[in-house]
Order: sequence, then C-alpha cells, then structure tokens
Amino acid sequence: MQSSPHGLTRFNTLPALEAERALLTCCGSLHWARRLVAHRPYPDPDALLAAADEAVYDFAPADLDEALSRETLYLPWHGSYSVAHTALGAAHSAYESRFGHAFVICLDGYGPHEALDQLLAGIRSRLGNDPEEERVLSWDELRRLARGRLARLVRSLDARTEPQEAIDPQEPADSGRPDSASDSPYVAV
Repeated sequence: MQSSPHGLTRFNTLPALEAERALLTCCGSLHWARRLVAHRPYPDPDALLAAADEAVYDFAPADLDEALSRETLYLPWHGSYSVAHTALGAAHSAYESRFGHAFVICLDGYGPHEALDQLLAGIRSRLGNDPEEERVLSWDELRRLARGRLARLVRSLDARTEPQEAIDPQEPADSGRPDSASDSPYVAV
C-alpha cells in the first residue's frame, strides 16, 4: 500500500468507535472491524493489510453473510452506456435471486473502460456456479475489495485534518466531491 506514515498514524490513533465506523465502510463485518481495531497500532501499512486479510480468512459463515448483506453493486461510469447498464442490471437481478446477495468483484487495476466488460463477464460466468463455489469466490472478492478500500481509507486519512471527514472508500472516484478518491472507477446504483 502506498501511503505516508501519517495516514496510518491517524488510523492507529482514532478513537475505537470512529475507527470501527470507518472500517465498516471497507467491509461490512462488525467482527472484522472490531478485530482490526483491537490489534492496533500497526507498525506499517503492509501489517494492516495483512491483518485485514487474516481477519477475512477467519470469517465464520455469519461474518461472510453479514459483510455480503452490506455490499452494493457499483457500476463503472466512465464512457458506459444505458444498454450495458440494462444488461448488467438484469444479470445482477438473476445473480441476487440465485445467491441471495449482491455480486461482488474487485476491479482494482482495471481502467474505467475495461471495468464494465470485466463486471459483465464476471457476473455472467459466475451465475453458473453452484452456491458453495460462489460463496468461496465471493469471500475472496470481498477480501480483495476490503483490502483496496482499506488502502484508500488510510490514504484519505493522510490528506485530512479532521478524522471524521474521511471519505467512504467505496465512494466513486469523481463523485463531485473535491476530496473523493481518484483511483476507483465505480459509481453506486
């Protein structure tokens, strides 16, 4: 994770409830957030990310259900068009009907023009999975999402003077807010 030590220092010193609230924007499992808060301070950003991964690896089924229930499908917005969004909406409805939760996929590293194609391909290919296989894939995608969101959260804390102003790491890149993250190609639907 590229971040100066200031963001991590701020994260390490946030009041517990504030840190927990911020972490819940990264992953919707209260157990995950509390575990990360309880193990502070972290010596470096990589230690924080490793702890976040470990906490997801240790999810009980209820933790995964809780985290997945709080997920929302975010659509790529750059250069996308309504036909693609319609197709994605239909595929997502079929996915939610089959598996009972929002489709989760980490698109970090994909440009805005590739994200919609990856999202559509991912949801279509995973619709054929059996529920247990999909649960494992969703669990790993959730881990990857939480990791990226956590990195953005720590970077956002580096740029803030007031911790409570930290942005939601799930917020789209250009949401109109001057302080929004610039490395996320998603928009909420």
